Amino acid sequence: MLKGNAIVGQSGGPTSVINASLAGVVEAAGKSKAIDRVFGMRFAIEGLLNDYLLDLSAEPADIWKKLKTTPSSALGSSRHKLTDDDFAPILKQLQKYDIRYFFMIGGNDTMDTIHRIVEHAGAAGHEMIGVGVSKTVDNDLHGTDHTPGYASAARYVALSVLQSGLLARDMQRVDQFAIFQTVGRSAGWLPAAAACAKRSAADAPHIILLPERPFDRAAFLAEVARCQKKYGFVSIVCGEGITNPDGSPVSASETTDKFSNVEFGAMGGTSAAMMLHKMISDEFGWRGEFQVTESLQMCAADRAVKLDIDEAYGCGKQAVKLAEQGTSGVMVTLTRESKRNEPYRSGFGQISLAEAANAERPMPDKFIRSDGMFVTKAFLEYAAPLVGDLPDYVNLTIKKASAKARS
Repeated sequence: MLKGNAIVGQSGGPTSVINASLAGVVEAAGKSKAIDRVFGMRFAIEGLLNDYLLDLSAEPADIWKKLKTTPSSALGSSRHKLTDDDFAPILKQLQKYDIRYFFMIGGNDTMDTIHRIVEHAGAAGHEMIGVGVSKTVDNDLHGTDHTPGYASAARYVALSVLQSGLLARDMQRVDQFAIFQTVGRSAGWLPAAAACAKRSAADAPHIILLPERPFDRAAFLAEVARCQKKYGFVSIVCGEGITNPDGSPVSASETTDKFSNVEFGAMGGTSAAMMLHKMISDEFGWRGEFQVTESLQMCAADRAVKLDIDEAYGCGKQAVKLAEQGTSGVMVTLTRESKRNEPYRSGFGQISLAEAANAERPMPDKFIRSDGMFVTKAFLEYAAPLVGDLPDYVNLTIKKASAKARS
């Protein structure tokens, strides 16, 4: 059995439960006979490059239980893009601290980072095991039923649309439409989750626009008009990354980040929701509002799902278990063990880091309605156990009063 120290980092955008995965890694590593000390990267790979490591073994033992329900990324995160010049100083740090077990919690880019560092370390003669823990609210990682963080973010979206939908309904004499935009880039898993809020045809949301389908302006405006006429208002949910038929973003953003990804929301200077708002206002002359919550859905611990916390924690522990067994170059995944109509039950699997880093998982066709503007029953069956029970709000019967006295 390989013996030495372990290091763990959190990278990319946070989630409501990423700290639960951190707690799982640290607590399991602390009990391992193969691991002496556990270090944490302060601000992910930047901490490793800059010799800013935290001694997590020195933290009070009771802190990890509380950390499981603490939002955001306790170690600090980063979106540093590895260059060839980074590997020599990284190797020096790995040798300096005798790092033999390398863990990171993150998404596609993070899995690529682990893979490259472990490969370079091995080529330089430094034996090290690397295991990734999946994380992303986008839910677009390949090879897993869902990702830790998605369930809580999905619940945030469903609750937000449920409650803002009631507001939109009751304010329809002022605002005829409301648009809620989610994060998720090119994946529609988060906007789709809004459908969990719907109990009847009149309830919000009426339209869900997913990045997996090209935006059809004419069809969209026709559906907006139909819903507003039928219900008195229209509730729309859109993914930030929806695109026109030519592939250009509906947000009209031309700004990209260091990974060449289109910047949405504030950094892009515009948003899909803003553009949809303008389309509707210009076409119909209606008042309306748009809601862009951005990172709030990524760190709302008050709406975190217990199942999500437990699975995230379990993924962290599973990563250490695999590493102790000598398994390297993999990402821990979640599997759905329950069959249809059975109580939800999950387990753990694994996928190679290389495969996880180089593939994305869009929503499958079976989850998307034929017109591309809502989801199917199959998606609701997939998402409902993750989102959990939602409040059962009541409606007045709206029976118009008569001046005639009751007999």
